[in-house]
Amino acid sequence: MSDQKQLHRDTIWPVAGYADRLFDLTDRVVLVTGGSRGLGREMAFAAARCGADVVIASRKYDNCVATADEIAASTGRAAFPYQVHVGRWDELGGLVDAVYDRFGRVDVLVNNAGMSPLYESLSSVTEKMFDSVVNLNLKGPFRLSALIGERMVADGGGSIINVSSSGSIRPAPDMLPYAAAKAGLNAMTEGLAKAFGPTVRVNTLMAGPYLTDISTAWNLDGTDNPFRDMPLQRAGEPREIVGAALFLMSDASSFTTGSILRADGGLS
Repeated sequence: MSDQKQLHRDTIWPVAGYADRLFDLTDRVVLVTGGSRGLGREMAFAAARCGADVVIASRKYDNCVATADEIAASTGRAAFPYQVHVGRWDELGGLVDAVYDRFGRVDVLVNNAGMSPLYESLSSVTEKMFDSVVNLNLKGPFRLSALIGERMVADGGGSIINVSSSGSIRPAPDMLPYAAAKAGLNAMTEGLAKAFGPTVRVNTLMAGPYLTDISTAWNLDGTDNPFRDMPLQRAGEPREIVGAALFLMSDASSFTTGSILRADGGLS
């Protein structure tokens, strides 16, 4: 590269601090459901470390408070705990009102809360279990995205991230209600991107197997590697979700919407 071209590039994109600015979330407000543990906790910490104020929303208030206190102490950013069951439609309006009363806006919504309960057989799945899975993994994110997405449009922009699962495209018999709900979440992402564009971006972050609380139910003690068919041949550490999440939260993904970003170790 000629000296003149290099000078021109450095004038537009100074080398020092460019990546920092690209992923900068200073003074933005990031709401993470299921934010008190697992992947949600990692994403909330990452957002605060990049300068955001965060909302930790989850069913267990004590866990929300503990996580929020830890984030505030370690990053100096505001962290607002809020108890909510995302699967209950009538609780979500209160969450939205409380966050807007506290911060005045939401710049990033991360629909991360989810569950996949175990069952012995397909016929043993009760209607209550099926409805609970769909409510938490699909219906709640729809309602929360609708309430916040419309406000984001009115405020001039934002980013919505729907945390899906590789099971949505590779469903296994022991997780069918969950896989079906997450497949619905994938479809909803594209529709919401069209509904809220061009100012609000909506994307799916598709997670694979991570060593969160749910992994305690996996058989990892045998000699056979259950992930041997994956290119990376292992499950992910929770912190390994952070890069993909920050990309979708920040201006680094300014031309990315309606997409599915896989962070799954190459699961096939």
